[in-house]
Amino acid sequence: MKQTTTIFLVLFSLLIILFVSRGDAKSCNPNGKLRGKKPPHGTCVNDPDCCKAGKFYKTYTCSPRVTKHTKAKMTINDFEKGGDGGGPSECDSKYHSNDTPAVALSTGWYNKGKRCLKFINIHYKGKSVKAKVVDECDSTLGCDAEHGFQPPCPNNVVDGSKAVWEALGVPKSDWGEAEVTWSDA
Repeated sequence: MKQTTTIFLVLFSLLIILFVSRGDAKSCNPNGKLRGKKPPHGTCVNDPDCCKAGKFYKTYTCSPRVTKHTKAKMTINDFEKGGDGGGPSECDSKYHSNDTPAVALSTGWYNKGKRCLKFINIHYKGKSVKAKVVDECDSTLGCDAEHGFQPPCPNNVVDGSKAVWEALGVPKSDWGEAEVTWSDA
C-alpha cells in the first residue's frame, strides 16, 4: 500500500509539472488577427515589409517570459526624425540618434511603458551592449499610417538602433534580423 501511494504521488507530481510547463509555454498565444490593406502609393516606410492587401497578420498583447537569457529576434530601427520608426518614441516623445544604443520592445515586453527609459543588456555571439528602451514595437496594431503601413510586430522583437547593431559586431551584410538574447540591466 505504501509503495502504491508513493508511485501515485510521483506520477501525480510529474503530471502537475508537465501541465505547468505546458501552460507556461502556451501562455503567449496570438490574441487576434489584423487584415492587411494596400498602403497608398509612396506611403510605406520600408517597402519589402509593407502590409499586403488581404493578408492576415497575428496580433499579440503578450511576449515570452523574461529571463536572464530571453531569446529574441533583433530587427533594425531608425529612431531619428523621418526614419522608419515613425513618430517620436512612446517613452519620452522625442526622436533618438541612431548613434545611441536604443531599442523598441514588443508590446508584452514593453509592458505598458514599465520598461520606458530603463536599460536592457543584449547579447549576440559573445558580445553584449546595454541599450535604453525608448519605444514600443506594437504587436497589436499595424498596416496603417501611424505604423508606416508595416504589419504588427511579432511578440519577440528587440528593435535596435544602428548603434546596437554596431556594438554587437553584426556584419552589415547581416543587418535586418538576428537571433539574440536579452535581459533587464
